[in-house]
Amino acid sequence: MSVIAIVDYDMGNLHSVCKGLEKAGATPKITDSPADIAQADAVVLPGVGSFDPAVQQLRSRDLVQPIKDAIASGKPFLGICLGLQILFDRSEEGKEPGLSIIPGVVRRFRSEPGLTIPHMGWNQLEITQANAPMWQNLSSQPWVYFVHSYYVDPVDPKVCAASVTHGTQTVTAAIARDNLMAVQFHPEKSSSTGLQILSNFVAQVQTPVLA
Repeated sequence: MSVIAIVDYDMGNLHSVCKGLEKAGATPKITDSPADIAQADAVVLPGVGSFDPAVQQLRSRDLVQPIKDAIASGKPFLGICLGLQILFDRSEEGKEPGLSIIPGVVRRFRSEPGLTIPHMGWNQLEITQANAPMWQNLSSQPWVYFVHSYYVDPVDPKVCAASVTHGTQTVTAAIARDNLMAVQFHPEKSSSTGLQILSNFVAQVQTPVLA
């Protein structure tokens, strides 16, 4: 059975992510051990909260390099919410440098009349990478659950796997590049659609990519 390491750095709703992966048929292991992350078949980086405390926690636990090594190794990697944002260079929310795995900046939604910030609740994705593994067996515009005031703005638009529109602002909702997948929404809170996305991730773990 494939083991999926869920990175524990006191910034994530680990229990609900763990339950979602179990429902998808995986064996999740919540851990802050670099050795566990290195040995796992896949890695999930969840996150809830603010940018600066998140990267500070990762650095204080010596988890930055294990995360980078896991991504570089080619094993499936999934970032969720704040776990997407900290993969970028920096955030308008704070002053700490991010992990700089994906070039780009995390930006705050602009205020506009009638717009609620944070962007909270169900919204519809516009999928921009139709062949990305995480979208298999989903409709072309699935509904998922968001809670965020900031969004990622990648330098390379080709890494964007889906966008979402809040008010007049259309922003990146998910990225995909090789073995790396990351989403701004919460699949563990997104009902059957979220479970399908987690199942698609688990399928990537259980089906090795042939060279």
